[in-house]
Amino acid sequence: MTDAIVPDTEHRGLVAALPRTLRNYALLARFDRPIGWWLLFWPCAWGVLLAGGQARWDLILWLLAGAIAMRGAGCVYNDIVDADLDRQVARTAARPVASGAVSKRAAWIWLLALCVVGLVVLLQLRWQAQLVALGSIAPVAAYPFMKRITWWPQAWLGLVFSWGALVGWTELRGDGLAVLAALYVGSIAWVIGYDTIYALQDREDDALVGIGSSARAMGKHVRGGVALFYAAAVACWALAFWLLRPDLLVFAALAPAAAHLAWQVLTLDPDDGANPLARFRSNRFAGLLVALACWVVGNA
Repeated sequence: MTDAIVPDTEHRGLVAALPRTLRNYALLARFDRPIGWWLLFWPCAWGVLLAGGQARWDLILWLLAGAIAMRGAGCVYNDIVDADLDRQVARTAARPVASGAVSKRAAWIWLLALCVVGLVVLLQLRWQAQLVALGSIAPVAAYPFMKRITWWPQAWLGLVFSWGALVGWTELRGDGLAVLAALYVGSIAWVIGYDTIYALQDREDDALVGIGSSARAMGKHVRGGVALFYAAAVACWALAFWLLRPDLLVFAALAPAAAHLAWQVLTLDPDDGANPLARFRSNRFAGLLVALACWVVGNA
């Protein structure tokens, strides 16, 4: 029964315990791999906390629910579009749509159901934040096609997975756009870095099916490339903090996150299949460290 579970699931026992039909839909929405929605959620939290929303736990929880639902919806959409490619890649061949366990029609229905949850979350926001959130639809829809036309689909993913920072900030403030821009650009660089690490798992398969990735583009320089993107992320976050609160102490708040990202780079082994996946998943902790930094600086 567990043979149909994709190799990189984080909760094999829990997913295997579900009835077959429910299991397929859980796998389709990646509920077995919460790392994805953590990575989508953290920029949302950064925007709220840096904007001074430390007391807005209601908003943070709504954005968490939205991240879970919309990450699931995005994965379903991605699998519908990429079904033919997924069948050619060992790591993704067992995905429900690619394997035929879930029909494309059923996948579309599941996608719409997840979007209804996202709509409920959207209705909790003020209209300005609603417009910003709706602006993500086109980039999200375009993402699955980026790997077909560019060597850098990770950059497009950065635009999409960082969008929550714009929503969280706009829900609370309409000013400080320079701060928000620096926070957003830093998040994009962070996403490119960690998704390059993730893409190391698929370099050989990607080459066989002819799709691009930043991991392939960087080649032997992938560790240095990830280091540059992580350094750019930290620099942009530091700029955002300084623009909001010009005090040298704000950099101390960011030091733990910077140290963690440096650890990822120093311990990354591109040729060890388990190592890149572990370093990628550790970014849920990196996101938490940045959130704590935003908490401190936004509350100062």
